[in-house]
Amino acid sequence: MKYARLTKEQFEELHTEFINFLATQSITAEEWADIKENKPNVAEEELDIFSDLVWEGVLQKAEYLENIAPQQLFLFKIEADQMLLISVKVMDKTKDITTADGYAWLQKNFMTDDVEFYTANKKFSNDKSGDIFKLIEQGAIITKGELYRFFEDILTKIGG
Repeated sequence: MKYARLTKEQFEELHTEFINFLATQSITAEEWADIKENKPNVAEEELDIFSDLVWEGVLQKAEYLENIAPQQLFLFKIEADQMLLISVKVMDKTKDITTADGYAWLQKNFMTDDVEFYTANKKFSNDKSGDIFKLIEQGAIITKGELYRFFEDILTKIGG
């Protein structure tokens, strides 16, 4: 298995897609029930293959990721051959931007000396989806990129 098995809740949400997946392998509902009952290892393999297919599709479509830590915000933009990073670091250790109060503080104070910005870019390895998945395993979530674009605009204005 390349990624991670989907949760029970995720399988329930993707029930129709899983049925279609089984159908592409000519496995009927009765055969699936028999496999689960009598060949649990085969059933596990099918669940893993389906999970990897779902993850691969999701990872290929991901454009932005965010990972928020108590004093740092990591914002990633996924491009064809590299990912761009904007990191927002809160220097005041008493602030926790994972809380509503801390995040409100950041919204008001991001242009002060209490907040620093860093940017970087990194080329993908030969396994782009794997690189993205590692960030998700470390706590990043896929987003629509509003925060990335907001801070990208700020950095463009103060940089040029």
